[in-house]
Amino acid sequence: MSKTPNADKKPVKTPRKLKTGSYKSFKLQKPIKTAGPKLPSSFKLLKGTLGVMRRNWKTFLGIILIYGVMNLLLVQSFNASDINQTKENLDGLNQGSFGSLLSSTMLFVYMASSSGNINNSTAGAYQLFLTLITSLALIWTLREIYAGNKVRIRDGFYWGMYPLIPFLLVGIVALSQMLPVVVAGYLHNLVSSGIAATGAETVLWGVAFGIFGLMTLYMLASSLFALYIVCLPDMQPMAALRSARELVRYRRWTIMRKLLFLPIFLLVAGGVLIIPLIYIAAPLASITFLLTSMFGLPIIHGYMYRLYRELL
Repeated sequence: MSKTPNADKKPVKTPRKLKTGSYKSFKLQKPIKTAGPKLPSSFKLLKGTLGVMRRNWKTFLGIILIYGVMNLLLVQSFNASDINQTKENLDGLNQGSFGSLLSSTMLFVYMASSSGNINNSTAGAYQLFLTLITSLALIWTLREIYAGNKVRIRDGFYWGMYPLIPFLLVGIVALSQMLPVVVAGYLHNLVSSGIAATGAETVLWGVAFGIFGLMTLYMLASSLFALYIVCLPDMQPMAALRSARELVRYRRWTIMRKLLFLPIFLLVAGGVLIIPLIYIAAPLASITFLLTSMFGLPIIHGYMYRLYRELL
């Protein structure tokens, strides 16, 4: 009986591939290793961001000045005399040099926490409008700079506005994901006003607020990057959200740590600069706070965009 021509050939062995484990949200399990690049530390991300801004300081300074001047004219209304009066009242409660330093710290925390609270609805609308157009201008400028192109200040405001509607739609999704922490914050303030009778109850409600805050940050860890993806040409909002989820897959907790680093750093850096000024001259501190707060938005977008590029 004759053999077929391929009968004596040995079967070709294909290389074995390990199947990637399945991942389920909010479930304790071993971390899944991916073949993606290792993310740099938060300090390296921030250092790289500041380096890009330093090398292109004229462009970023121009955008900051436009944003800052419009913000001062249309939105902000810090009153130096009110800051000085509040400082004197706090010094009356906290005696001594240490008490004055404590008063300065308390006043800085108040200024930082109330800087985004706009009582006037018209001023709030202006704030939203300025933040949107400046964010789009910064994202377009950052993309062009990383691509090696030379840009002018006006280019970001001219050419960066085209994805406004997709950007808004993705922003609405991100805002809806903040609902858990908003509800938790409202309940926490409600029980802190007298419902929580014992210290244990207060701690319990504080832990619940932390859990809801962690859930919100977990969801935002992907949708925040969708804001940068949706600014690409011909990108749809749903496609941007799906791409962002794939981008952060298996790396959410690492990304969450890097997201938490930025506001903590900005708060500490602002405190190191502003608290001594409040201690020495409160009216001067209020003006300095307004000037330095202008740089917050470019630093945030620069840091987030660099982290987004590292995830690619």
